[in-house]
Amino acid sequence: MERREFVVLAEYNSSMEAEMAKSLLCSAGIEAQIENEFMSSLYPPAVPCRLVVCEEDLEEAKQILGPTL
Repeated sequence: MERREFVVLAEYNSSMEAEMAKSLLCSAGIEAQIENEFMSSLYPPAVPCRLVVCEEDLEEAKQILGPTL
């Protein structure tokens, strides 16, 4: 099984913003995950939500999200 390396694409102060960005990426076929979602809800903006994608999908993900980054 191949291990995929995830990298941070963006940070958001709101889990809702992170979920919207993740949804856009997933609809384009890019696997995305949100880190710190629970902690971000407890301690905003001290702990931002991180949107992460596979390293090989990073450039395509940047193009999809474009100005929202």
